[in-house]
Amino acid sequence: MKNKYILAACFMAVLTTGCNEDSFLSQKPQGSLSEEIMTSTDGAELLVNAAYAALGGPEGQTWSVWCHPTSNWTYGEVRSDNAYKGGGGVGDLNEVHRMEIFDVDATNGFLDSKWYHLYCSVQRCNSALKVLNAATDEQVKERSSRIAEMKVLRAHYYFELSRLFNKIPYFDENVEIQDYPNIKNDEFDRNEILSKLAKEMTDAAQVLPATQPEVGRIHKYIALAYAAKIKLYQAYQQDPTTHAVTSINKDLLREVVSLCDQVSASGRYSLLDDFQQLDLIAYENGRESVFAIQYSMNDGTESAGRINWSNLLNSPGGSSPYHGDGFFLPSQDLIDAYQTDEAGLPDFGYQQKPHYSWAELNGDVFTLNNIDATVDPRLDFVVGRPTITWKTYKEGPCHTWVRDMGTYGYNCAKRFWVSPESSDMFSGWPWGASHLNWQVIRYADVLLWKAEALIELGEELDTARELINQVRDRARQSAYVKDFNDPSKDAARYLIGLYPAAGWTQAYAREALRREVRLEKALEGERFFDLVRWGIAEQTMNNYIDQEKEGRIYYGNAHFTAGKDEYYPVPNNQYGFSHGLYTQNPGYAPFK
Repeated sequence: MKNKYILAACFMAVLTTGCNEDSFLSQKPQGSLSEEIMTSTDGAELLVNAAYAALGGPEGQTWSVWCHPTSNWTYGEVRSDNAYKGGGGVGDLNEVHRMEIFDVDATNGFLDSKWYHLYCSVQRCNSALKVLNAATDEQVKERSSRIAEMKVLRAHYYFELSRLFNKIPYFDENVEIQDYPNIKNDEFDRNEILSKLAKEMTDAAQVLPATQPEVGRIHKYIALAYAAKIKLYQAYQQDPTTHAVTSINKDLLREVVSLCDQVSASGRYSLLDDFQQLDLIAYENGRESVFAIQYSMNDGTESAGRINWSNLLNSPGGSSPYHGDGFFLPSQDLIDAYQTDEAGLPDFGYQQKPHYSWAELNGDVFTLNNIDATVDPRLDFVVGRPTITWKTYKEGPCHTWVRDMGTYGYNCAKRFWVSPESSDMFSGWPWGASHLNWQVIRYADVLLWKAEALIELGEELDTARELINQVRDRARQSAYVKDFNDPSKDAARYLIGLYPAAGWTQAYAREALRREVRLEKALEGERFFDLVRWGIAEQTMNNYIDQEKEGRIYYGNAHFTAGKDEYYPVPNNQYGFSHGLYTQNPGYAPFK
């Protein structure tokens, strides 16, 4: 049990600082705690805990976090070339289906709720900061650290808002609540917002301790790592009208390198030995975890406990032992992308070849076609393919575990689940639940961010190659998935090699880095944001849609529109909240 950890315990604060559906302006204390306590130093730690609790969704275990996930599986993966919505067909969570085919407008309720929930989370940080700022060190233990922690969390929530919605209002704890509707959403542009957030992170790092007594509490190296991520985004300068990348700021890239070096120099991080350990609870707070949302089970709370409700809908469905809802399925293009060449390096021309492991079901028998190619072993760590061994489950391989196979095919997402026979999995509803953490930043990210910055700088390309190879070598040294019927054999022709020095030009290194980020980070909620940052979303997504149309009828009219679809629209309800003050993002119908 992890109920001793801060984020597991602090979910109780949701009961005292809930987010009213009418407006995030009216966060009134509930239960036995009075407003007087919650606005005094006596309530400071409760307010801090409430801000932490919002990492898992500000409304806790209600339906809303299922549909508006903090894991960004809808907003960052289904929106990309990595995943299909899944579930019971295109009408099941139709709002997400519309995201998948780029048919969204300002009336999409799932966008409005995401905006709303993130600003609820911002307001929790601001509420805590107002009390902490007014207190003294004698009144609040570790006051300076708590202030820095709240600023890191607030910057995290704002960063999510920025990369989702682009035009966002920014306010801190010094702005009175009644003045929120009077703040424009275009007062600061993308670059200015990211600059503010990066500074919040680096300033906080100067105050935060190197270690904290409670697992999950923000410390110095979380702030430094997050600052590196924000500055990497900021380095790719965008045209405010077209969202096209116009330049890359080398000074910011050098800061990214420095920040990543500071995190590495701490000596506290390294890659786990085996990629599959990322989905084992025994390793979740191990040496690769930089910043994670802590979850718990059997902790005295209702149902399974404080589990990852953001992924609640995604456990395998159909005839699977999880009995889940079967949303969030890996795309065929993602599967194809794991193919390798004769040296075990990514096959950059995979889209010109027949689909790898294209499954056919005749009666009750699966046939996997075109499986002679060599593949990166991470394929079967990330994807559940029919007939292939599923984790340590001995009763049968992955088989008819998709609810709507006619629409979405036969493959499942294998990441983020414990094996169904494990004592770590909750029995019954919520299906497939466990207390596996959600990794917001892991050390592989830090290595790849530094490699990306060096490549774009055109400096120390060999160092960048070594960093990428370090990530690849971990996959190479991992225990490969074995054939279900003959465990002495591998389940596929796995072959993964390291990049040689020969031919390692900047252009080739850039392609290698971007492919490595996709393969290593698949389904972690980041893919779409990466494409936008790199300025290749239009080309990548329209090429993907063209590839998918033959097998996915619902992609027939899908199209990514540059200068529009890089960001979601500002929701209509939020325009109303501002009394007509907000402006809409480019490409969408203007507010009336």
